[in-house]
Amino acid sequence: MSPRIKLALLFTVCAAPFVLGWLAYQWHWVPGRTGNYGALIPPRVVAGPLEPLRGKWVLVTFDAAACDAACERKLYVVRQVRRAQGKDMERIERLWIVTDSGKPRPELLAAIEGARVSADAGMAQAFPDTAGIYLVDPIGNLMMRFPGDPDPSQVIKDLQRLLKYSGAG
Repeated sequence: MSPRIKLALLFTVCAAPFVLGWLAYQWHWVPGRTGNYGALIPPRVVAGPLEPLRGKWVLVTFDAAACDAACERKLYVVRQVRRAQGKDMERIERLWIVTDSGKPRPELLAAIEGARVSADAGMAQAFPDTAGIYLVDPIGNLMMRFPGDPDPSQVIKDLQRLLKYSGAG
């Protein structure tokens, strides 16, 4: 192989990443899939019943006190996701905001032991909607939303990644 061909090949190999990056930028190429399961939300500070929980990651759910089967499943998933974090479990708190004036059943409260329950229905205004499970960071910023009926293994992965790379909480 002649030296000119070798030099041209070397130049092509070295220039290819720059040319491909420039083309991707010009055509606004966005990868099809992100690394997280939960939807990232533009951060905004949330106060109210979350104030005493500063310094912890908080999983927030909204439901009526009657708590139907979907509500019970959501509360169960949140509890199990927290437990699945192992030694990092203490960095996560759970908050169930009751959206009506009723009182939750005692057996339901016993099943979600350790979760905080708040009757501050006005708190729902700080959230985009009340159908999902929200994650609030240790500073008090609302930052992520999971679906109302999430895949627990995906939520666990997201939280493990956050807790691994975050020194906060």
